[in-house]
Amino acid sequence: MAITKRHSLRIAAVGVISAASVVLAGTVASAATPAPGSSVAQATAAEAGIIAKPSATSVKAWQLFRVTGTATGLKAGSKMVLQQKQGAKWVSLPAVTQLSSRGTYSLGVKLGLKGKNDLRILSGNTASPVFDVTVH
Repeated sequence: MAITKRHSLRIAAVGVISAASVVLAGTVASAATPAPGSSVAQATAAEAGIIAKPSATSVKAWQLFRVTGTATGLKAGSKMVLQQKQGAKWVSLPAVTQLSSRGTYSLGVKLGLKGKNDLRILSGNTASPVFDVTVH
């Protein structure tokens, strides 16, 4: 009986400590989270974005060029995917990289579709402004 009683007390103590930790974590999280509608919350949402810059705006078919840029509001290691507009759809190309801890990325690209290619970088639901590269 003494072992069962000690075991019950230990479980109760762990439960109280766990509950206190959850309450404390919730208090810290709510203190760190800006109130909805506040200027800080709006600034954070407005900061999420991607900037993309091609190293060339005109290339020969299958000529290597680079797309570099920065991203804000995204986690380091986020997948950065190059997309090409084909008709009315955006198609992900096999040019993928990860966002560095500094918020930068760089990827090598070769395009074979001749003419003006509308491109963008996508990460999750965030996309860069469209830029174009002409292939001759």
